[in-house]
Amino acid sequence: MLKKYLAVIIIFAVCTGLAAGQDKKELEAEKSPSRKLKGEHPLVAVMKSAPSSLKKELEGVHPRVFLTETEIDALKEKAKTQRELWQTALARVRALKIEPPPPPAETRRAQNEVGLGISEAAFAYKMTGEKKYLDAAKKYMDAACAYDIWGYASNKPNVDLAAGHLLYGMGWGYDLLYHDLTPAEREKYRDKLAKQARLMFEFFKPKPGKTYAYSQNHTFIPIAGLAVTAYALMGETPGAKDWAALSRAIFDRVLATYSKDGYYYEGMEYWIFSTPWIVHYLDAQRHATGEDLYPTVPGLKNAHLYVAHSTLPGGEFNFDYGDIYAGPTTRARAGDDYERERIDGHFRTNYNILYNLASRYRSGEAQGVADWLKSKGQVNAEEFWTFIWYDPSVKPVAIEKQPAAHYFPDHEVVYWRSGWDDRATAFSFKAGPPEGHAARALLEKYPEWRLSSGHAHPDAGSFIIWADGKYLTGDSGYAGVPLTEHHNTVVFGGRGQNREGGGHDVWVGIPSERLDRIRLTSVKIDAKTVALVADLAAAYEPELGVRKFTRSFTFTAPDGFVVTDRIETDREQTITGFLHADNAIEKISDGRFVFEPGGTSLLVELKDPGEFETKIEKNIVTAPGPPGAVDKGTREERGVRLAISTARKVGQFEQTLTLRIKKSGE
Repeated sequence: MLKKYLAVIIIFAVCTGLAAGQDKKELEAEKSPSRKLKGEHPLVAVMKSAPSSLKKELEGVHPRVFLTETEIDALKEKAKTQRELWQTALARVRALKIEPPPPPAETRRAQNEVGLGISEAAFAYKMTGEKKYLDAAKKYMDAACAYDIWGYASNKPNVDLAAGHLLYGMGWGYDLLYHDLTPAEREKYRDKLAKQARLMFEFFKPKPGKTYAYSQNHTFIPIAGLAVTAYALMGETPGAKDWAALSRAIFDRVLATYSKDGYYYEGMEYWIFSTPWIVHYLDAQRHATGEDLYPTVPGLKNAHLYVAHSTLPGGEFNFDYGDIYAGPTTRARAGDDYERERIDGHFRTNYNILYNLASRYRSGEAQGVADWLKSKGQVNAEEFWTFIWYDPSVKPVAIEKQPAAHYFPDHEVVYWRSGWDDRATAFSFKAGPPEGHAARALLEKYPEWRLSSGHAHPDAGSFIIWADGKYLTGDSGYAGVPLTEHHNTVVFGGRGQNREGGGHDVWVGIPSERLDRIRLTSVKIDAKTVALVADLAAAYEPELGVRKFTRSFTFTAPDGFVVTDRIETDREQTITGFLHADNAIEKISDGRFVFEPGGTSLLVELKDPGEFETKIEKNIVTAPGPPGAVDKGTREERGVRLAISTARKVGQFEQTLTLRIKKSGE
């Protein structure tokens, strides 16, 4: 019994997402008005003009936000033919397995889970009619009503991620259960929802000089929840129309600033956490108002490419660019991050979003990627949506028939693998601005857009290599204070890219035109070779004096890499490049090293080793801290690294590294 209870606790914690990934500077930027904004705020006009009213046939009707009673009846028939998906959804109704946390419920992520649990149990009741689900949903709704503050009293109370989760879950729960609640219950839940929605609206509504981090999850998650509650209460509560109008206006910009090529700049962990809220908004808007916004978002149409290529062979881990898990610790199947992202040992990736996108875009490729991830045992935070979204009429394109390499041109990231089998060789190279080249023009178009790109790292020119189920070299995971030295790239006089070292967001205040110059200048990819050239000089602050920095990265199948750096600076200084390993690096001789010795390994050789000093050292990272102070985490050891420094200070520099994958048994 104890074992079962502990398993439920793990499930409860896993499904709730991430810490509030902001630091004090990011929070202050959120409050500071922009002097560039004059006159009426740009969002006011969008609030007045964009569709945000219920369809006539839904006025006075419940349920209506995502589904009507007729559509639920159709899903009951679907449950007979998609029995596996439906039984999985029922098995995951968390409100039957664990009591909601008592007030104030301000431990990390506790309230998020209550929000998800409400909608899950309410939907199960509407499908089955079993009273146990109704009772469980109301128990969770009562718990939400008992929380005076939605979220953390110490950090953005009532207006952040937890509030978004609860507005979504309780708003839809109210909508689904409307006819099964007593008048007193309806009044109680409606009043609480209205109170919280008003607080959210007051925080996010347009004000003189107010800026918005449209592309950041701390904006669109709360606003998605506000929209669901708005459509649930419209016609019953004063203000609901304003809430819907604000949500539509903000999402106008969220969608406009979303990835143009499908790559997600915050990293795969945040794609998992954040993307459900974008599709929840799009689905609610489409169903409640009739406005289909999916065709306006090319990045979502291409999202399956990002998910597929970011998934390492075997389906258990990801290429970990940006803020994602704990690097070597997670890959060792240890630590809190590993447990948090697994349900009964299965990786929670929210791949079910791809079933939704496959249906919306009629994409067999997206359907095939979702099928592949499902076959790898991956699971979802809200399995009932898997059942709802899955459309058997979309014929999947098997993963084996999809391209094994892809270039994301807006974000300048390349992925290549030898195939889609579990033992494949795979690598990636990254060299672009944090939110893509498109951001430069969009910042001019939307002057109220405030970049908050802290989950992207100072990693231009870095690469990751994987083979035979093993991470041979790459990144270090989620960092409270991201540094260039945590990646396979270069520092000058000990200083890395952008404005690292001053907090979580290294990109603050850097002109977009400078970031736009970070790019791949040549990309050649085929089945046997990859040849890339990157211009990286603009990634470094002008005072470092980096006049020229090009990195060429060449791969020749099946196992060979050549990395050449050509650098010029305006003064002589020590230049250091880094290569990382999860577990071990051994020196074979001067200029020759083996990464991850024992089994499949990576052999590294320096050209002209006498020109350099090398050091094998621990890789120390500042882990993410608590909500609102993400840069105040503890220091953690995450793997080891090889530091390759010029033996003397230089102003002109060329270095070539040869890397070869040595398979086990060679």
